[in-house]
Amino acid sequence: MSAQKPTPQDLSAQIASDIRDAIIAGDLIVDQRLPSEAELADQFSVSRPTVREALKRLAAQNLIRTQRGATGGAFVNRMSFEDAYGQQITTSTLLLSMNSVSFETACEARYALERACAPLSAQRRTPDHLATMRAEIVRQGQTGLSDEAFCASDVAFHRALVDGAGNPVLSYQLAGAVEAMQPLMNMITYTQRDRDRIIALHTQIADALEARGGAQTDDTLAALGEYTQTLARQAFARRGHSADHG
Repeated sequence: MSAQKPTPQDLSAQIASDIRDAIIAGDLIVDQRLPSEAELADQFSVSRPTVREALKRLAAQNLIRTQRGATGGAFVNRMSFEDAYGQQITTSTLLLSMNSVSFETACEARYALERACAPLSAQRRTPDHLATMRAEIVRQGQTGLSDEAFCASDVAFHRALVDGAGNPVLSYQLAGAVEAMQPLMNMITYTQRDRDRIIALHTQIADALEARGGAQTDDTLAALGEYTQTLARQAFARRGHSADHG
């Protein structure tokens, strides 16, 4: 029996993979123009629409950019960590939801990662990072602030802490932890939490960072993590109690 003929989708995925591997290996460098669609079609023995689909895949990953005109074409893009944040957040969110990761596991990972940033952020945070954190603390104390807005402010506060470490690799890795895990934790616990207590802990973190106190920042993050876990246990206990008496 003959092997099944690959579909155009399979071929485009393989072409995209081959070009991506060439970029990673340095065979194709930043700003280098890729061969034309016709040349790539001949090179891979496929149709131009299949090549076009492969290029779309690469563009979606920010690996290439396209330009029009006489000097246009597809060029190797210089990726930035910021460009990759969205993919990291999406992947983390899917992994959490599709693999039914427990709240406790997600919370443990999220705070362990963020606490690793504490000493670096205490050393390297800039006035802008502190200003962002202070502004979010003020926002969190506004009367009538919705739960969703409070959650968004919470994320912004912790992203400033992480970015304050001045390490783009850490910021990239923690993008999923903060922006994917944090909303999950917020939505589970926001009905239980005391906003004044959260604001007080956030203020202690900002004060510690301003004083270059890495150990104090770490201790307060640990306290915040434990408070979040306690809220979750209370929330789940109440849900179980309601289900038993439903």
